[in-house]
Amino acid sequence: MTGSNSMSSGYCSLDEESDDFTFFTAKTSFFRQPHGKKGAKNAAKEDEEDNAKSLSEEQIKAKIEEYNSKVSENGMKLADDGSYTGFIKVHLKLRRPVTVLSPDGKGPGCSPAADGPERRTSFYMPSDTVKQIHVSSINTVSEVIQGLLKKFMVQDNPHKFALYKQTHRDGQDLFQKLAGSEQPLCLRLLAGPDLESLSFVLKENETGDVEWHAFSVPELQNFLTILNKEESERMKQVKMRYEAYKKKLLEALREVQSNPG
Repeated sequence: MTGSNSMSSGYCSLDEESDDFTFFTAKTSFFRQPHGKKGAKNAAKEDEEDNAKSLSEEQIKAKIEEYNSKVSENGMKLADDGSYTGFIKVHLKLRRPVTVLSPDGKGPGCSPAADGPERRTSFYMPSDTVKQIHVSSINTVSEVIQGLLKKFMVQDNPHKFALYKQTHRDGQDLFQKLAGSEQPLCLRLLAGPDLESLSFVLKENETGDVEWHAFSVPELQNFLTILNKEESERMKQVKMRYEAYKKKLLEALREVQSNPG
């Protein structure tokens, strides 16, 4: 897999109150087995996507021609063995810091910690990070995740992350976790190039409580440093807000006292 990316530099402040990324986060019930008429429609759509693997070579060729007719660049190419290659864009929507190697100690993060000959740095990935990668129809979700982490030199365990497909429906963005064996390019081909129909998002693999034992001591120390800084900044913001509020109240009180009538 090859790729190109667009991202800004890492930063060490994460505003929880504004960290919604303007997306609707699907409730847990969205990932459960669907029921009723709406569930039958979802199940039918999933069955259609699963059938991507069973398409004949002629059907795949027709789908690729249709897909390429809708894009001006980065089309799909059919190989002699029946597989095909193309590009997918993945949005990285990570809420927790990632750990990268920093051989010179000057990595993209801001809280380095010594860890043997190579230093590791933990930092928050910018919320606007998008990675375009070149994949094959035989590449699985697990391979795509590993490829993304390798491109960013992320040292975290790939099992900490999951790839979601994002669809837009009824004015909401809905997310569905993809199984590790699914093939993203097959889904892209069936959905077409329209990102409103389907886009991919890398998020933390939410399995309940955070498994802190999976992190190394330097990583945990970096997290504490980042959180302490965020706490200090938040306290400063709250204090300034209430100081301004207090000033306005005192001004209003003085005005009332100077004009008792």
